Amino acid sequence: MAQRVAIILAAGVSKRMNTKIPKVLHEVCGRPMLSYVLDACRGVGVEKIYVVIGYNSEKVKEQFSDANDIIWVIQPEQKGTAHAVMCCREHLKDFAGQTLVLCGDGPLIRAETLKTVVAKHEAGRAAVTLATAILEDPTGYGRIVRDAYGNIQGVVEHSNCTPEQLKIQEVNPSYYLFDNKILFEYVQQVQPDRVKGEFYVTDALAMIIESGHKVVAVTAVRPEEAISVNSREQLSDTGKIMQRRIQKRLMETGATIIDPPNTWIDAKVRIGQDTVIEPFCCIFGEVSIGRNCRIGPFVYLRNSEKIGDGVTLEAGYSNIERQETGDGRRG
Repeated sequence: MAQRVAIILAAGVSKRMNTKIPKVLHEVCGRPMLSYVLDACRGVGVEKIYVVIGYNSEKVKEQFSDANDIIWVIQPEQKGTAHAVMCCREHLKDFAGQTLVLCGDGPLIRAETLKTVVAKHEAGRAAVTLATAILEDPTGYGRIVRDAYGNIQGVVEHSNCTPEQLKIQEVNPSYYLFDNKILFEYVQQVQPDRVKGEFYVTDALAMIIESGHKVVAVTAVRPEEAISVNSREQLSDTGKIMQRRIQKRLMETGATIIDPPNTWIDAKVRIGQDTVIEPFCCIFGEVSIGRNCRIGPFVYLRNSEKIGDGVTLEAGYSNIERQETGDGRRG
């Protein structure tokens, strides 16, 4: 099995979000966006993750200071995706395995999707494999251009598309798996974009295809996974999708959530078998709830609360109120 590393692009400043917080530290269901991308990489056997950071980099490093599989790489100026990859060259110039290239602002990525990419890459002995998505509204995304036989011919950015190409619904959500040697052979040849002056990974991809190397595009990304967070509205939409995933997982492991749309449960919450969560409960942080409990309705739990087996928390209970007043648990 080939060795595998990952490069995660996480250096950008989000002007549209109007924030001083690094974009990848904005939370989705109680966890920084970057956490989900890191977990997806770990889920496909990545042991070293090169995270490219720039804006407010010390805050990002501090947030993940306990991770021993991250190598931090500074991108002093944000000059595009290919430039960010090139910042990793000194670390990876002698590496002969596979390199995932992903974006840190795509928290809806799943390890299952990356496993599909890896399997396709290895079965086809490809130089590059990228995962694509089919979207009803592909506005803003680079389009996947294929020939009559279905072979990928390139990625055309939305702004450069012809009227015919704008009709293409298969898009590039930026999930790449490269042969590392080939990646760095071509990414260093990328020239700056004439309009923005930035360097793009898609230009390296175009050169790899033109050179005759095998490039495979597999339609493996669910529409929801293609979302990159570039605005507060997208952050909210992403949180709602992640919330459905979290609640589905909890219900599959034995919890009952009576009214999922009117319940909020953070990603780190643990709930035991046969516990019932009534409507309008909000459970944040690293809360642990035992088995055979009944929570709510209108219960508010936060921080590191641990609730044992067989406990009932009545309507309106708040552990914040209990902490402030010193009252014992009600119910």
